[in-house]
Amino acid sequence: MLYREFGQTGWQVSAIGLGTWNIGNQWGEVEETTALATILSAFDNGVNLFDTAEAYGIPQGLSEERLGLTLKGIRDQAYVVTKIGSWGRRNGEVLPKSVDTIRLCLHASLYRLRTDWVDVALCHEGDIEDPTVYLEAFEMLKEKGHIRAYGISTNDFEVLKRFNVNNTCKVVEFDYSLLNRQPELDMLPYCQEHGIAVLARGPLAKGLLSGKYSTDTVFKDTIRSKWHKKEKTQAKYEQEIATVDRIKAALPPGENMVETALRFAISHPVKPVAIPGAKSPEQAAINAKAGDKVLSDQEIKKLILSLENPFSERELSVIGTRE
Repeated sequence: MLYREFGQTGWQVSAIGLGTWNIGNQWGEVEETTALATILSAFDNGVNLFDTAEAYGIPQGLSEERLGLTLKGIRDQAYVVTKIGSWGRRNGEVLPKSVDTIRLCLHASLYRLRTDWVDVALCHEGDIEDPTVYLEAFEMLKEKGHIRAYGISTNDFEVLKRFNVNNTCKVVEFDYSLLNRQPELDMLPYCQEHGIAVLARGPLAKGLLSGKYSTDTVFKDTIRSKWHKKEKTQAKYEQEIATVDRIKAALPPGENMVETALRFAISHPVKPVAIPGAKSPEQAAINAKAGDKVLSDQEIKKLILSLENPFSERELSVIGTRE
């Protein structure tokens, strides 16, 4: 496993982390013994950063509970990231946002995680217009030692800039993969310029970049089943499967699709940490193995050429400057 500096935090974190959304039953039911074994497998294979959120799981908070139970006894050897701001969203029961409710939610996360602190707290409102209450609440929590750093989970560049108005945003989490390279145009250069640590969520594009699925696949879990409910989302899914097939065809014989996709996500000069999910100990181990090296520039260019609907020439010139 490669370990690298995490922005300006001074921490040495694993290039591959573990996202815990998958172990909370939203991606299909996962037995608790399997969930705990999955987390331990990641840890045993070199992963030391774990990403979760207050609302992950059925019921909400289950992912945090399972992560906290597993890390009991090894908490000081792990970096824990959680997100605040989406409790009750799935049920239409979103809590009103104030400094006090944000503090309350973070303390509830600490209880579920069985810890006195989290290493990173992220705002989980990716489209927030005014982040003032989060900035104030996170500063108070940091002063008390309940969080060590904070940031935001968003795919919106303007939202990121607003959240970093005081240059206090230390971590940002956004979607980044071979199927979504948009962050290379603005988010990643901005993070590199400002020393902001990057968590790359969706590095396997919700599993599509595993190469296991076809246009005939019909997902049953509560997350991906939505793709089949509308003609537009089904068409997008089929288009992405076609892109995945082209990527597979561009790989050398025997090359592992999962490892290649994950290595792409961690190969940018900003040194992102990819946080794929896993639903079994075996899957967690496979994901972790990808963190032993990054891709060469030549390997990256070959992958980019395999993609359909490439960026414009101007965008490609920006993306091509990876050093």
